[in-house]
Amino acid sequence: MKKNAIIVMMLVCAFSWGSVFPLAKVVLQDMSGLSLSIWRFAIAVSSLLVFMYITKKRIVSLSLTQYLALAVIGSIGIGGLNFALFSGLEHTSATNGALIMALSPIVTALLAAIVDQTSLRKLQLCQLGIALSGVLLVITKGDLSSLINLTINRGDVTILIGMLAWSCYTVCASKVSHWLAPLEFSLITMAMGLTTLLIISLFRVEVTPWESFITLPNFSLASLIYIGVFGTVVGYLCWNSGVKAFGSAKASLYFNLVPVFAALVSALMGQAVSAIQLMGMCVVLTGLMMPTLLRFINTKYAAVTASKIKS
Repeated sequence: MKKNAIIVMMLVCAFSWGSVFPLAKVVLQDMSGLSLSIWRFAIAVSSLLVFMYITKKRIVSLSLTQYLALAVIGSIGIGGLNFALFSGLEHTSATNGALIMALSPIVTALLAAIVDQTSLRKLQLCQLGIALSGVLLVITKGDLSSLINLTINRGDVTILIGMLAWSCYTVCASKVSHWLAPLEFSLITMAMGLTTLLIISLFRVEVTPWESFITLPNFSLASLIYIGVFGTVVGYLCWNSGVKAFGSAKASLYFNLVPVFAALVSALMGQAVSAIQLMGMCVVLTGLMMPTLLRFINTKYAAVTASKIKS
């Protein structure tokens, strides 16, 4: 697949995940976070199974060891992340949660460097730093002094564990992506993540996924279906395709766009977006586009230098 097509897929992924946040806030008024996670992946897995049945696709046969590896990746990366994220948000603020998840690209790049036994390039570090600073502007609305007053509680620690689980998922996905096509990989890992969430729900008597689902208002139901299909199926397929093509470190840079798109979608739903947040979005885009911008500048500089020599 061409590089530009993969970039578009990563942008679609960031938009799909970013749009989930404001819609999830609507659904969470009518059901618990764990119930939302269960239905999110139940809808996603069902959609993928229907698609594979219609298109007559079959999952490639793998060894027992490979299936077990995928089961662990799905349980930790999908089940672990979603359970930790929503459980953590019950004990901490959305700002704290967003700030912790914003560390994911840096942690992913570091994990990838450790696994590959390589060092991060200066350009990568620059991109990560610029993109993170833009994310902080978006999340804090320009009030960076609020970072000084942040307090760490068990909710923060829980979300931190979820963020680490997601970073591990991304790195592992890049290592086993050659086993399966992105569609098959997404289906198996989502199914294992869903299984993990269902097992956890058995020990949470206050969580009632079915009762919550059948009493959902129409808009919340439509939002949940959107989250399951576009925010999960499309998002994960695009993400896993990008990780397979770019590798975990480079693909993780696009995760910085998630809060950017979340802010934009929130604005479309009537929430105010400040000028400083728009500036933060531009900073994030600058970080992502840095290699392209540098190539453009170098090309122009070389052309100007060549013309001066000729004259």
